Amino acid sequence: MSERLEDIAAAIVADGKGLLAADESSGTIKKRFDVIGVESTADSRRDYREMMFRTREAMTRYISGVILYDETIRQKAADGTPLVDIIKAAGAIPGIKVDAGAKPLAGFPGDTITEGLDGLRERLADYYKLGARFAKWRAVIDIDQAKGVPSANSIGSNAHALARYAALCQEAGIVPIVEPEVLMDGAHDIDTCYDISKATLIKLYDELHAARVVLEGTILKPNMVLAGKKSGKVSSPEEVAEKTIRLFRETVPAAVPGIAFLSGGQEDEEATANLNAINAIGPHPWKLTFSYGRALQAAPQKAWSGKASNVAAGQAAFTHRAHMNHLAALGKWKASLEQAA
Repeated sequence: MSERLEDIAAAIVADGKGLLAADESSGTIKKRFDVIGVESTADSRRDYREMMFRTREAMTRYISGVILYDETIRQKAADGTPLVDIIKAAGAIPGIKVDAGAKPLAGFPGDTITEGLDGLRERLADYYKLGARFAKWRAVIDIDQAKGVPSANSIGSNAHALARYAALCQEAGIVPIVEPEVLMDGAHDIDTCYDISKATLIKLYDELHAARVVLEGTILKPNMVLAGKKSGKVSSPEEVAEKTIRLFRETVPAAVPGIAFLSGGQEDEEATANLNAINAIGPHPWKLTFSYGRALQAAPQKAWSGKASNVAAGQAAFTHRAHMNHLAALGKWKASLEQAA
């Protein structure tokens, strides 16, 4: 495969393909394993992820790349094969999460800043040698209108950090996925989500331009425009699609090859239905696909439940969710296909 950043970015958003976000921190995956009654150990985490990476139909037909965690990119399968090699053998691209998490932003209660820039140049060089050809950095923008969150300083600081990260990635020959996540946890309505997302994306692209980041060699990983979970309102797929596309047409340059949505806590079918509605009103200047973690993994995790005898069931569940999102990325998904499974 070509090592040009533009070619790697284009491959990540190839028609009908999207990303598997398997970059949960050890703490996050422990919480998910607790739900299915599985002890989180290096071996159990490896076995679970190996199960997905060896799911041939899903990985070859529907998944363009996998976002890995530092532990996983260094792990070997039970038979000694590096997990990175299993991903590559399926024709998918290995990627790596490189941020060090969101920490409180000093002087701005309720706001956070993502850390991890110190030593990033050296870490990226190491990850490149390990096989990573794209990376991910997540900025977290919460909404709490009563407390004035987010502040302009929070949006600006996170956008600046994303741009510094992106420039370092491109210097290292790695495609940066820039993820400015406006959280859907609050009590805000869909229009507030729109306004905060717009302010965030405008600032992000100002900073990326200032940092001389080549947009053709980047991928945007944003939230969809949704009402907050605590608002008691559920936005229809059609409203989500209309507002999300309007937002992008106002803020995202056409030079960006693709937009890979995060699921952000949406239910499996909700994330698929919304992605489908977004693609159904195309064509758009950018490819619009998925970069889902929980919305791809909840079903296979439950089906697997830590038992070797359940690997085939876990792989079938993963293939189904990947197939549904493949169809949604093409605007060809229907709810009846879920019932037929």
